[in-house]
Amino acid sequence: MAARKAATTTPSMLERWARFTHRRRGTILGLWVVAVAVLMFGMRQYGGEFTGDFSLPGSESQRALDLLEGRFPARAGAEADLLFKDARGMNAPEAKAVADQVISELAANELIAEVESPYENPAFISRDGTIARAVLRFNGRQDDIDSAAAKEIMNIVDAYNGKNGVQVEVGGDAIMFNEQPEFGSEMLGMLAAVVILMIAFGSVVAMGLPIASALFGLFSGFASIALLANFLGFPEFSGQFAAMIGIGVGIDYSLLVVTRFREGLHAGRPVEDSVVMAVTTAGRSVIFAGVVVAIAFLGLFVMGLPFIAMLGTSGAIVVLLAVVVALTITPALLSLVGHRIDSWKVPFLHQTEGVDPSSLWYRLSRRIQRHPLPFALAAAGTLLVMASPLLVMDLGFTDAGNGSTELHSRRAYDLLAEGFGPGFNGPIVAVVDLGEDAKESVQEALAVIAKDPGVAAVSPPFFNEGGDTAVFSIFPTTKPQSDHTTDLVNRLRSDVLPGLETGGADYYLSGSTGFNIDAANQIQERMPLLFLGVIGMSFILLTAVFRSVVIAIKAAIMNLLSIGAAYGVLVAIFQWGWGGNLIGVDKGPVEVFLPMMMFAILFGLSMDYEVFLISRIREEYLNGADTPTAVANGLTATARVITAAAAIMVTVFLAFVLGPDRVIKEFGIGLATAILVDATIVRLFLVPSTMELLRDANWWMPKWLDRLLPDINVDGPHDAPVASGAGAGGK
Repeated sequence: MAARKAATTTPSMLERWARFTHRRRGTILGLWVVAVAVLMFGMRQYGGEFTGDFSLPGSESQRALDLLEGRFPARAGAEADLLFKDARGMNAPEAKAVADQVISELAANELIAEVESPYENPAFISRDGTIARAVLRFNGRQDDIDSAAAKEIMNIVDAYNGKNGVQVEVGGDAIMFNEQPEFGSEMLGMLAAVVILMIAFGSVVAMGLPIASALFGLFSGFASIALLANFLGFPEFSGQFAAMIGIGVGIDYSLLVVTRFREGLHAGRPVEDSVVMAVTTAGRSVIFAGVVVAIAFLGLFVMGLPFIAMLGTSGAIVVLLAVVVALTITPALLSLVGHRIDSWKVPFLHQTEGVDPSSLWYRLSRRIQRHPLPFALAAAGTLLVMASPLLVMDLGFTDAGNGSTELHSRRAYDLLAEGFGPGFNGPIVAVVDLGEDAKESVQEALAVIAKDPGVAAVSPPFFNEGGDTAVFSIFPTTKPQSDHTTDLVNRLRSDVLPGLETGGADYYLSGSTGFNIDAANQIQERMPLLFLGVIGMSFILLTAVFRSVVIAIKAAIMNLLSIGAAYGVLVAIFQWGWGGNLIGVDKGPVEVFLPMMMFAILFGLSMDYEVFLISRIREEYLNGADTPTAVANGLTATARVITAAAAIMVTVFLAFVLGPDRVIKEFGIGLATAILVDATIVRLFLVPSTMELLRDANWWMPKWLDRLLPDINVDGPHDAPVASGAGAGGK
């Protein structure tokens, strides 16, 4: 076991900084106000545009798209499906008149490059004649089509829907990705945070400080991301993602600092010394926790998906800004408020900080320590049961068929499937790079492909003006999400197309179906790299900080259990449909990139609570308490702040479930579940029970490794007396 290190009397950099913020609080706050104002002005005047570019470098589907853009730009644009239905038949004069009017108006719109009419292609009218399909081709790729452009198309369709009894709908990816209404979950999360902080602190002033700090971080984060969008390709939903993360961590980090400041005041320390204690203890934990979260986000770069990497970058930006805010604005505000932090008390809610042996948390910890094995087995068993559904997790991409029937894209999806078959909602686009004398071979290839049992139909090929590129569509017999569709794409690529590449012709499969399959394959191939990289880096940092191999291993295992439980709940709700009707979702696959994103987010956020708790336990231990007492004191001192922080996170994430988007609902449910079990089952039951079982083995550190790793101190000075009633005695 590593020896307990003696306290040092030399002021640390953080202590010097804390005293500087106390004495120059007005200057620091003024500089921050000016900085945020400049950033907000810069965002309004010079903010870049977010992108919808979901490129997949190196994939077959991306090579096909690049080939189209270079040689066949008319076929490289985004597409939408225009559907008509009339029980009288689409060749009836009334129905045909409506269809012609809609097509004519859309063809004249500057957004549309071309409309392929059903009356020019008999295959675009269903066998029973009641449903017709037209194809809209936009001037620009899918990422060039924003919500305003999609709304303009939908308005035209709405103007004719129902005219002469004809149903008119428009769908496809270009519509679906821009049809979801905006939902202001951020304000709901903030309101929930106000209520939770009021309960936790029992003071309006104390409640307001973490909220104010989080807002500074959130505004500066939004502005920074918008300005960086001039140089980096941030996805369109980066703002919503940053808000989800920024509100949670911004409040959490400042909440920890405020809690330690109040603890110092309640122990009789002067305001300046309380600020110093808060920054040198909680501030150190915040720095380390924030670095771990940022590393987890930046680990998304290993996935090789630019839009995922940029999403991780936006998360890292708001997290690091939350750390800076917690170490600058929060201590400056605390110094400004001083003893007035407990002003405007709420009756029956006023709380004190520190170790209180009569508190519920202290008594709970001691009870767990009296029977550690049953509590450890029960907690671990609960998490394993919750995680068990992930063994049958079906990863895929949700499509318009999983959307609400109130959306155009969903109604168009249903009409297309009804009239032509489910595979028409996800055609496989084949792009052919033609060599000399290879043009005739395309017709032969179409005949071979059409014989595959998984193919419902194949469209005629279109050739570019140069005659060196062809494109045609393959319509599967099954819907885009089906495993049979994935098998068809893989079979065509590996078995069928290589035998057709005669005369120098090269075939590439793309479209949304091909792209989704390529993205899923790449994500699943590189997921182990993300897991190993983030876990390995976190293990090294935790070992260096807490000087314990056991603590680092235990933290990684417990974080994985929390994340696994969240994965299991996602499968139960979104794949199996348990309670799905309560949140407005149908059964479908779990989004293929969700486990990767959730792992990066949750491993970092769960590590926050691990650092907050273990750093306080180690602080007590280094101040002279034995391991059981240090665990009881550390749990008691941090349980309320961790519970409040987790409650804020959970409500912020659950607020996003109220929105209309299925993917955002998945994020909200998954993140809320993991944070909830992490702050309750793991931190309140599993950590104290396992640490009691391990006792002094918790602090085991090989001497050679102790010498090799840098000494990163997040516990602050170890010269404070152990709280009264919590001495170094036993239980």
